[in-house]
Amino acid sequence: MNGHEVITRLKGAGWNLDRITGSHHVMVKDGKAVPVPVHGKRDLGEGLLSAIQRQSGVKLK
Repeated sequence: MNGHEVITRLKGAGWNLDRITGSHHVMVKDGKAVPVPVHGKRDLGEGLLSAIQRQSGVKLK
């Protein structure tokens, strides 16, 4: 799963894009911020996906 797919799932769960700093898109919801790296079509690692899932509460796998 690449960064664009993660962002699409987060947006579907009510998260909004706050800002883009370099290759990191920062998604926000209810005062929480979750950075999502976007490096083209390159897949994110399992540990990073787990961290994003844990921080956001959105099922990604």
